[in-house]
Amino acid sequence: MDFHSAVNTINKLLEEQRPDSFNSSWILKHAPRVYRYIQKNVGADVGGIDWDRFTRAIDRRFQKKWRPSYRNSNKSYRKKGEVGVILQKYHSKLYVFIAPFDKNDEYVRDLISIALVRIAQKGNVIAKEEITKLVRFTIDDWIKTRPTLSSWEGYESLIPVRIEACIRCYRYSGTFIGYLLKTLEYAGRGLTPTTSYLRE
Repeated sequence: MDFHSAVNTINKLLEEQRPDSFNSSWILKHAPRVYRYIQKNVGADVGGIDWDRFTRAIDRRFQKKWRPSYRNSNKSYRKKGEVGVILQKYHSKLYVFIAPFDKNDEYVRDLISIALVRIAQKGNVIAKEEITKLVRFTIDDWIKTRPTLSSWEGYESLIPVRIEACIRCYRYSGTFIGYLLKTLEYAGRGLTPTTSYLRE
């Protein structure tokens, strides 16, 4: 078995059984061979299974049915090592938050952001601080270049609260960057353009 066949197996099972939702326990029950493959071969950089990598590969119509087995932690802690593993691995690629060159850079940005968000959701404050800092570069560029986010000009002080909420609420459907963009677009509709923006 390889990654492709594991994904195809789960796609076929989901098509046949049509569950309202599924998670790692569902996969273990209905496709134990696939689960063992994932457990052995789809590891996260900081330990455990990288379910984001697997769920992003399955058919998009099934992605929204994924329900992770864990919940956000209420206990905060500071562990630089967890964050360091991610930053060291992608050290030469952190520019993707400022100026992604192509689709591959955007893909790498997704990998970095999701990895840090997952650590932050476990309660690591340093991970939350790091992903907040990195996506601010992306958001500042969006405000300048995307008409749908221009209403945020003058309201930058509200952005950290939105980022934190996105970190807390993000699940498995789509990318974190895409989720953040849509959240800011919707929230920005209720903002009154600032005086400086109206003069331009």
